[in-house]
Amino acid sequence: MIPTLPKNNQMIVIDGVDGSGKGVQSKLLYEALSVISSQVLLTREPGGSPAAEDIRKLLVEGEPDKWDSLTELLLMYASRRSHLVDTIWPMLAKGGWVISDRYADSSRAFQGIAGSLGLDLVEKIHYEVVGSFEPELVLILDIPESIALKRAFGRGGKEDRFEKKGNEYHAKVRQAFLQIATGNPNRYHVIDANQSIPVVTQEIFTVLNHHFNINLKVQ
Repeated sequence: MIPTLPKNNQMIVIDGVDGSGKGVQSKLLYEALSVISSQVLLTREPGGSPAAEDIRKLLVEGEPDKWDSLTELLLMYASRRSHLVDTIWPMLAKGGWVISDRYADSSRAFQGIAGSLGLDLVEKIHYEVVGSFEPELVLILDIPESIALKRAFGRGGKEDRFEKKGNEYHAKVRQAFLQIATGNPNRYHVIDANQSIPVVTQEIFTVLNHHFNINLKVQ
């Protein structure tokens, strides 16, 4: 069950290929929104709740062939359900802001299109788990996958399972995001992420200021 939420929710998703700068831009947006509101939540997928963080480790660590695409998808939606019920929906129900580093379009792009499961299957599972709920705004950070992967591997750490799938896979992911973004121009905005951090931030803030009638400023 989806709780009673405001008619126009304040959930903003920042999505895109690994290494596109989602984490940096999500944090900068959180800091800017915190200036105008005391109720701002920064979260991520997979993860975002205690149970979902447990599932995250299964998904993002290890070898790329550890799971097939369908297993990935099912794990993602188990994580997503916990994330929504325990974290996202309670904040939105209070009228707060939610910024999520990734959300359902990652499943559509990674497992549905790049992983060859097809969008029909992803949408069926999505509806059973999520229902009709949609975020208010989705920002797709677009950048050549070769540049993005170089950035991602440069971070180090254990969370590199998807990066290990290689350039060809991530080229499909990039094109999948661009394909998805054409479906609803009111919800989706593609941002050129192959620019300096301040320039990307300004473009994001411009979109949000127009959409929500607010006045975010780059510090």
